[in-house]
Amino acid sequence: MENLIYTVFGEGKDLNALQMSSRGIVIFFIALVLIRVSGRRSFGVRTPLDNIISISLGAIMSRAVVGASDFVPVIACCFAIVLLHRIFGWLIAHNGRFGRWVEGEKIPLFRDGQFDHDRMKRALVCREDIMQGIRKSALTEDMTKIEKVYMERNGDISAIKME
Repeated sequence: MENLIYTVFGEGKDLNALQMSSRGIVIFFIALVLIRVSGRRSFGVRTPLDNIISISLGAIMSRAVVGASDFVPVIACCFAIVLLHRIFGWLIAHNGRFGRWVEGEKIPLFRDGQFDHDRMKRALVCREDIMQGIRKSALTEDMTKIEKVYMERNGDISAIKME
């Protein structure tokens, strides 16, 4: 049995195509479990916290596939990161101050018929970036129909139409 596991999964960095593919398949299923444990938030909302988990899991799990690190410690590390993400998500949902510290606040970019150029510079957006967000969220280019425009915590630009 041990010989079969070694043949299929190998060890160390000298892996053949079968061994790397077998590891990739196992990592696929482990990633699926990790994503389910982490929740929809980690791959849907796309805040900085959510991007961190995506990048980290991808980088760490790839080490298990190519044999750069031992398999079990890699999986343990991934579970630790997913649990940390869940804890942060819970804290963000239950503590406004913590949420603002981790994810920031929405930034008003347009109100009272005027673009706020200072906040646009702070948000690193230009007028065309804002117009793109308005076209997507308000389905118009007519600024007389727009009451406010924000850069949301996840980086999206959203517009509120006038009543």
